[in-house]
Amino acid sequence: MNNIISVPRGTQDILPVESRKWQYIENKLRELSNNFCYEEIRTPMFESTELFARGVGETTDIVSKEMYTFLDKSDRSLTLRPEGTAGTVRSYIENKLFAETIKPQKLFYIGPMFRYERKQKGRYRQFVQYGVEVVGEESPMIDAEVISLAYNIYRSFGIENIKVAINSLGNPSERQAYNDAMVKHFETNIEEFCSDCKIRIQKNPMRILDCKIDAGREEITTAPKLLDYLGEKSRAYFDEVTKYLDSLEVKYEVDPNLVRGLDYYTHTAFEIMIDNPEVELKTLCGGGRYNGLVEMLGGPEGEKGIGFALSIERLLLALESENITLPLDDGIDLFIVFMGKATDYAVKLTNDLRLAGFKVQSDYFDKKMKSQMKLADRYKARYTIIIGDKEIEEDKLLVKDMANFSQEEVSLADLELYLEKQLRGE
Repeated sequence: MNNIISVPRGTQDILPVESRKWQYIENKLRELSNNFCYEEIRTPMFESTELFARGVGETTDIVSKEMYTFLDKSDRSLTLRPEGTAGTVRSYIENKLFAETIKPQKLFYIGPMFRYERKQKGRYRQFVQYGVEVVGEESPMIDAEVISLAYNIYRSFGIENIKVAINSLGNPSERQAYNDAMVKHFETNIEEFCSDCKIRIQKNPMRILDCKIDAGREEITTAPKLLDYLGEKSRAYFDEVTKYLDSLEVKYEVDPNLVRGLDYYTHTAFEIMIDNPEVELKTLCGGGRYNGLVEMLGGPEGEKGIGFALSIERLLLALESENITLPLDDGIDLFIVFMGKATDYAVKLTNDLRLAGFKVQSDYFDKKMKSQMKLADRYKARYTIIIGDKEIEEDKLLVKDMANFSQEEVSLADLELYLEKQLRGE
């Protein structure tokens, strides 16, 4: 016997009992997106490596350490997408969505992403992200709406134990002044920091605040605050965002040390965290404004954007940590039990009812009636239809309610209407 081939490290099989949860979550995310007037965009799972190097930033951990990059047969460097924003913005530019009559473009995506990360609970090398991007215009109202959507996604699943942290990263010139202050603050003791921070101080000093290794050092706590370097216009913009968040009843706190791990962020940045000490990975969702990204990737000037992404794996962990059970319907509408010479009749009826929109199963192996009824129980069928020679001759079927064991004869002509009424209340 050959050795079993295992699933690649950092990936997982999602079996049917779990995939029902995924389907429920994805359907709810699509429903909420539709309510907020976001439209789905689907981009390739691999892109030119240059897209992520330029868009995400060469100094980020994603680009420098975590990307799955390969050469194709024409020696082109391609990368499995590690995040969704760069590909969405690339598509926005390439397909000239900036020329659409409706602006901003409000987009969402759901799909697998790939990062070579250390395996731990809730963190995989192939993971699924839901994200939104609002591209084309800038407004504090848009920022507040995006944060509100993220916040209310978790609340819609019954997760109340969350907090929103927000900050402003300012415009490029303000960030540069802040980075200069950060260099001055950290340079004296930088040799005591991790190897990554020694690189960050040269290329992107504010990301030292995002370091997990040196997070407890006093220099982090006493570092300059970015909000102190905002000009009047940026500060007023941030105040407008918080004003709208108050109106939308989003509970938030301003975190002056909050920075995002990607280089394209400007102005509003935010994270949503679960407020539960038993959860190791507390950050559930993160995002922010990226006003220079469209131009950075070759698009027209003045096209601004904001977005966020969340991991469905972490959403599932949050549901587990809060002891929330999703209201899944894992049963079927009908199980067709047949006897005697009714096989052909049952096969056709099963198919007809499926095509009419009912979830239907029947036996494949000519089992006895008692065994078929047991199988109907295992399928959690709400109703069974019992067919024998008598039912075929009289064109009447015996429909049994599996909850209260009542049964009723229904003509074939009336069957679909009867089932709609019983199952759908129509």
